[in-house]
Amino acid sequence: MSPRLTALDALHRALGATMTDFAGWDMPLRYGSEREEHLAVRTKAGLFDLSHMGEITVSGPQAGELLDHALVGFISALGVLRARYTMICREDGGILDDLIVYRTAEDEFMVVANASNAQVVLDALTERAAGFDAVVRDDRDAYALIAVQGPQANGILGSLTDADLPGLKYYALLPATVAGKQVWLARTGYTGEDGFEIFCAPADAEHLWTALTEAGAPAGLIPCGLSCRDTLRLEAGMPLYGHELDTSLTPFDAGLGRVVRFDKTTNGGEFVGRKALEEAAAKAESAPPRKLVGLVSEGKRVPRAEYAVVSAPAEGESTAIGRITSGAPSPTLGKPIAIAYVDAAFAAPGTAVAVDVRGKHEPVEVVALPFYKRAR
Repeated sequence: MSPRLTALDALHRALGATMTDFAGWDMPLRYGSEREEHLAVRTKAGLFDLSHMGEITVSGPQAGELLDHALVGFISALGVLRARYTMICREDGGILDDLIVYRTAEDEFMVVANASNAQVVLDALTERAAGFDAVVRDDRDAYALIAVQGPQANGILGSLTDADLPGLKYYALLPATVAGKQVWLARTGYTGEDGFEIFCAPADAEHLWTALTEAGAPAGLIPCGLSCRDTLRLEAGMPLYGHELDTSLTPFDAGLGRVVRFDKTTNGGEFVGRKALEEAAAKAESAPPRKLVGLVSEGKRVPRAEYAVVSAPAEGESTAIGRITSGAPSPTLGKPIAIAYVDAAFAAPGTAVAVDVRGKHEPVEVVALPFYKRAR
């Protein structure tokens, strides 16, 4: 089966992008230098096509109650035009996907799933909707998604809209007109920088991309691909499904137990996976087997996903104590970094451990996440 194409595919190719198959979509990996794209987002602004993400609309009088039942968050308590990071889990507590849910109206929500899991999430929500006065609709073809991220994002977007950007809070959204097109404008992102995500009709995507490119040129905005998006989120300590999250892990295993709301008042407090997650919460509090940590190397070898983390005793044999989930050179820090699950006894910041890089032990230091946090 051929990869799906976003509404901006021809434009990416005209810009000379290196394309890659990602979760069934042909997506821009990079346009030129990954490092330059990364640093542009950190210091100026970057423009991303994120149209591979999966939008699912849940509407109806019991839409909030359905999402309280289907997801781990207390979604019905979310204010209109606000957003929330949450997860959908299996009955055994395993993470099916991490999501952002936007409340677009009193009885309507937009659930945004990762591209690789969009069908799984759609199927799960549809199945879990039984008995609720709510409708689950696949809106993946109804939206293109463009993100402008970085310190200059506010000024660039502000030149194309009369929306109250300074008043738009983090994890909030509003209906707006941008460059003459009607959009949903959200103050969300996956880079660790301030920025916006623009949900628009696919037919309007090229117009909006061009308008943002022209408005952003004086501020140093450049198009950015998925490669730098990954290093940006890695520096910001943000999990990636299939790396830090999967069905073998619960939110508590991943250090994200805060997203699970046992205090829901709807549906008698019941939701899919509650019993297993209560057990996982108790286990994590008493004796967590492994913890998610950051690793920084002073050497040049880059710790990559699935490399073993080993103890680094002064003498004697090293033993395996964990595994890398994500790793890359950090353009911002100028050194290799990685995220890893390690045994709790080795998880304290400052602990010296090592990574098995093709048979050689590379010394690394455990650090607290995130590696990078923008100045506010």
